[in-house]
Amino acid sequence: MVAFSIFVFFSLILFLQPSSSSSLSISNNPNFDSDIDIFGDAKLLADHSGGSHVRLTHHSSLTAGLLLRHSPVTFTNPTSFSIEFTFSITPDPGDGLIVLIIPGDLSSAFPGNGSYGLSPPTNSYLGVEFDTSKDNDVGDVNANHVGIDVGSLISVAVANVSESNMVLNSGEKLKAWVDYEAGSKRLEVRLSKLNEPKSLNPIVSHDIDLFKIWGNEPVFMGLSSSNDANSVQVVRVYSWKVSLKKVSNSLHSEPVNPEEHGQEHEQAVIDAKRKYRPLTFLAGLIFGSVCVVLVTFVVLFMWVIFFHKREEESLAKLPEHPSDVRYERIDVAVDKNAEDHEEQH
Repeated sequence: MVAFSIFVFFSLILFLQPSSSSSLSISNNPNFDSDIDIFGDAKLLADHSGGSHVRLTHHSSLTAGLLLRHSPVTFTNPTSFSIEFTFSITPDPGDGLIVLIIPGDLSSAFPGNGSYGLSPPTNSYLGVEFDTSKDNDVGDVNANHVGIDVGSLISVAVANVSESNMVLNSGEKLKAWVDYEAGSKRLEVRLSKLNEPKSLNPIVSHDIDLFKIWGNEPVFMGLSSSNDANSVQVVRVYSWKVSLKKVSNSLHSEPVNPEEHGQEHEQAVIDAKRKYRPLTFLAGLIFGSVCVVLVTFVVLFMWVIFFHKREEESLAKLPEHPSDVRYERIDVAVDKNAEDHEEQH
């Protein structure tokens, strides 16, 4: 991961107010939550299809944009969440984008004097980076990876996106999910192409207890991207949805927002599939056993036919009627004259 330049976020702080350059309204777009604001160079633009999207950075250096959910979240009570968004990144030099979950208000979260706009003392943030550059200083595997950051630019877990046959900065639309389950204390990240379903297996995951990190401190969720002096990358966001659910002591989830029930149902289907994997294995075992029995039956059947045929051939060589076997006495006649002649001599 390449660190965002300090001066890029200095410019972000100079206009750390919601962008009003567009007459469009995010609240009118069903693909976005209504409780979000955009900052810096981020703009809400119209699509050719009649919809709208948020452009975080434009094709120029020294630009920075932020999409932020203005309602904070606390983890005092066990809280699970799911962030779902669609984005595209142009195949230009740049760092990609990062999902940020960070405590404090905007002025403390983005002071503009550190990487990703974070000040050095701020080490309690959680980030999921969709990185399109390679920074050897922090051990990036390549310029096409997804990493989970916990208070540091060195990822605690990383995945090579190339192994999933995707390219982050290909220019095509990709869909991402960042899910945290309070019961298992596990963070999972999934990535797919736009028209592909949500994968059962995450591309990268990490075990973490967010309550131990933040307690009852409010945290904010958002997307951030920027271009330094050598970057002209354009990052666009086409959808952004956050769903929350409180987890009771009995580990049953109750939706906070009724509109989020559909997404919770989707997660329940995924959990159910995981639950019944042993049944799938058992069914496969039974099927395999039946196949073995059938093969054994066929072998025995062929064995019986073969040896029965050999037995019939052996019996065919014996006479059909035992009475046909005759024992004849053979008498040797000796010429009496010959005997008498021998006696005379």
